[in-house]
Amino acid sequence: MSPVRHRLELLAPAKNAEFGCEAINHGADAVYIGGPSFGARAAAGNDVAGIAQLAEYAHRYSAQVFVALNTILKDDELEAARRIAWQVYEAGADALIIQDMGLLELDLPPLALHASTQADNRTAAKAHFLEQVGFSRVVLARELSLQQIREIAQATTAELEFFVHGALCVSYSGQCYVSHAQTGRSANRGECSQMCRLPFTVADSSGAIVVRDRHVLSPKDNNQSANLRALAEAGISSFKIEGRLKDLSYVKNITAHYRTLLDGIIEEVPHYRAASAGRCTYFFQPQPEKSFNRGFTDYFTQERHQDLLALDSPKFVGEPIGSATRVGPDWFEVESDAELHNGDGLSWYDAAQQLVGVRVNRAEGRRLYPAERNVLPAIGTTLYRNRDQEFERLLEKKSAERRIRVQMQLAETVAGFALTLTDEEGISVTVELEQAHQPAQNAERAAASLREQLGKLGNTIFTAEGVVLELSAPWFIPVGALNALRREAVEKLEAVRRVTYRRPARAQAVEPPPAYPQTELSYLGNVYNQRAREFYQRHGVSLIEAAYEANQERGEVSLMITKHCVRYSFNLCPKQVKGIRPDPMTLISAGENLRLEFDCKRCEMHVIGRLKPQKVVLGSLKRG
Repeated sequence: MSPVRHRLELLAPAKNAEFGCEAINHGADAVYIGGPSFGARAAAGNDVAGIAQLAEYAHRYSAQVFVALNTILKDDELEAARRIAWQVYEAGADALIIQDMGLLELDLPPLALHASTQADNRTAAKAHFLEQVGFSRVVLARELSLQQIREIAQATTAELEFFVHGALCVSYSGQCYVSHAQTGRSANRGECSQMCRLPFTVADSSGAIVVRDRHVLSPKDNNQSANLRALAEAGISSFKIEGRLKDLSYVKNITAHYRTLLDGIIEEVPHYRAASAGRCTYFFQPQPEKSFNRGFTDYFTQERHQDLLALDSPKFVGEPIGSATRVGPDWFEVESDAELHNGDGLSWYDAAQQLVGVRVNRAEGRRLYPAERNVLPAIGTTLYRNRDQEFERLLEKKSAERRIRVQMQLAETVAGFALTLTDEEGISVTVELEQAHQPAQNAERAAASLREQLGKLGNTIFTAEGVVLELSAPWFIPVGALNALRREAVEKLEAVRRVTYRRPARAQAVEPPPAYPQTELSYLGNVYNQRAREFYQRHGVSLIEAAYEANQERGEVSLMITKHCVRYSFNLCPKQVKGIRPDPMTLISAGENLRLEFDCKRCEMHVIGRLKPQKVVLGSLKRG
């Protein structure tokens, strides 16, 4: 009996069907995409026809499509959400990603359920509960360490998914209400205003300025490239790339990068395998540093460290390439080892430490003529490239192809010949050709010709890994007949792969209903509709507050709970420096003051504030 091989899934973002298909082409085992509405990226919705197109394409490679239905829902939205769930099921989707537990009280299709990271999944007890109520996968909080992941993995048999690349929310997902409080745009409703990317001034309890106009809530971007094997060993089976709002070159480049890394792990460790079929060939070298990022961090995976923040800018600064050496009236020269091209994007910080960017109109060796004639760096300024035009041009073209390996066998039959194709997943088809057994004039050449002709699979999704001739003699078969036999076999194999593909089954909830880990839920439970309330009541929760989005007057509360700590980042943590007290601080931006409180026991920071009056909310939205 062969040992069990554990699936490692690369999960890529899909802004739309086109992006999803390219993610598949570049090595994704699965993609996640927003449906017509109720996804946590309101600007990345898709119609059902697009999801059907993507699912059909993905399933050719045994890849999967997950649909994000992961906002909290009003009572009058539940029926629309239920209809969307059934529509995407009929379109071929493989799973629903959800946050609102009220959906579990509805007549959902028999689709696998994934608990969104918005459901605040950071404890073993929560993961175990989610498995018991019917979730087959739990998308873990980004803040977890390897040790915490191991503890969760020991408490559940549900699949565990973890973000390995892309933008980081500074708050625990699902536990941020700053955007709603300040602008009326709820992160739990897919409309986050990204207030955390703004510059802030921080004052201590005496009013002294700790830091002025820096991006103290803006993390660098997640990059777990160095931790993939450790994450797999800790229990992660799905490695998720953030980016449903990113451009196509990002999806291609980052997916290819992680596909290459995971393939290396699979080759090294026999008990791992890819979660879908096909191998990719790339027509470029994946380089994650060339796609949008704010600098990289592995966040808390290897425990807490200080280098988490993109303090200077929330934008893509780029790779350092050198410095300015001379400046003319409409040009500047650079000292750099990089080859620069027309169309490159360059950036630098000016004297006021503001990020400035230009597009290179013409590059003449080390002399650059920017399109923006009045924007020039000072001599000695460090320069960055945030658009490599030659690299982007490679990604604008066909940049990868994905092929499923097949073994081909040509054998004799009484009436002619039979061609059998067996793919890498063990699916096999046989087609026959009625043809007289006619001896070839040149036996050696005939055998080589048969192998060559049968192996021509160029316009298909298959590639020949081997061609075996089970013949008593190298018979002559006309090229036209052989090509027709191959085409028929390929079409039959594709057809059989379609009908044998099986979507993952919906996990069954246990009976009687298990107890939720808490008996009381504050607004942090995000209970926004009656069906969600009924769900938690069935599972033993006796006191349930309404979601923050219900706009009930609460006074000052935690608008954000984060594992990031401003005190720690600026060497003011009582655990770092003896004698320092964890007194509150004030976060100041555009005349708005929010209080920072520190829970040192849990190593968490809370941003404290109140809901703005409705007339201010409307004004903010109008200005935005």
